[in-house]
Amino acid sequence: MQYNLKELPNGIRIVHQEVTHTRMVHCGFVVNIGSRDESTEEEGLAHFWEHMAFKGTKKRKAFHILNRLESLGGELNAYTTKEKICFYATTLKEHFGKAAELLCDITFNSTFPQKQIEKERQVILEEMSMYRDSPDDSIQDDFDAMVFAGHALGRNILGREETVKSFSQQDFFDFISSRLDTTQLVFSVVGNIPFSKVLQRVESFLIAIPQKRSLYVRSPFVHYKPADKVVEREITQAHCAIGQPAYSLYDKRRFQLYLLNNILGGPSMNSRLNLALREKYGYVYSVESTYQAYSDTGFVGVFFGTEQNTVKKAKKLVLKEMEKLRTKRLGTMQLHMAKEQAIGQMAMAEENYAALMLVFGKNLLDKGRIESLDSIFDQIRETTAEDLMDIANEVYHPDQLSFLQYIPA
Repeated sequence: MQYNLKELPNGIRIVHQEVTHTRMVHCGFVVNIGSRDESTEEEGLAHFWEHMAFKGTKKRKAFHILNRLESLGGELNAYTTKEKICFYATTLKEHFGKAAELLCDITFNSTFPQKQIEKERQVILEEMSMYRDSPDDSIQDDFDAMVFAGHALGRNILGREETVKSFSQQDFFDFISSRLDTTQLVFSVVGNIPFSKVLQRVESFLIAIPQKRSLYVRSPFVHYKPADKVVEREITQAHCAIGQPAYSLYDKRRFQLYLLNNILGGPSMNSRLNLALREKYGYVYSVESTYQAYSDTGFVGVFFGTEQNTVKKAKKLVLKEMEKLRTKRLGTMQLHMAKEQAIGQMAMAEENYAALMLVFGKNLLDKGRIESLDSIFDQIRETTAEDLMDIANEVYHPDQLSFLQYIPA
């Protein structure tokens, strides 16, 4: 994988890959700050910052930020995760300079006007209500709180109503001042523009950012206790979550677990859970198995919705499929097909240049390098059936799984 990389004196890194067969350029800042980096009193502040980045800078009001790129056919957006905040844009290649300057402005020069804080506070409270009204979404948040009980990874990215209602302009400045580290920030570019032009457009903006180091250190997740909980809610369908902590970003078994998760309940229609729960018995419309790796731990989980009178049957089927992976060795052809499927999915994902741009930034922050797809493919191809059984016995053992059910009240 060919890419260009330059580190500026202040520690900010610029990473770039040129793609000549497109008219577009995708670019953005990936910042190594997320919801897990908040104190209890700051819950929701990272996500609130993401919103407020569009609400005013030292030289732009909210209207001018929103119209700067969209009036030129481009897009400007942002999102917050447990460990990252990303500000990014997509634009025609001839407008890259405008996009880059705008991203620099909203990332480093936001003023957090108090009037805009009051307005956006209500927007976020409405966003929280929207997610609470969606059991598909809220069960994932509540399950995080169970699995990572007592730790920042278990907190809702949106925060709590009482904290969101309490934030003032000074809270944003204090949070950014204490957490932002210029060595933990990457500007990533993928698209139809040479590296020399990228540097010509953005280097002068970024070099002017003062070097800043943060003394903040993330608190590691160290204690997990399996839990089982049933919650009554005003819903029509029952919902179920099954899972536990798993491997971190730095665990050498990470891509082996990715393969195992794909076999169990990945996005393909031939996943074991889809074949069992939907195709064979018709218990669900959809069933999702997920693996999320963090810097010090990870998470595996299965989520599905079904009628209340089939919850036990569906749950039993999930555990049965997990047991098969723990006790029955995959045949040679089964393993080969699973590997090719996972590799094909990853190769297709690389064609999404907006997502690839963000992956570059995350890779540099997490690993200090860009992981090539060829090396990932090699790790997947080298995986044995015994490797998968060993991992399944760690992450799918029934004694270590947590369970959360929403049932109609």
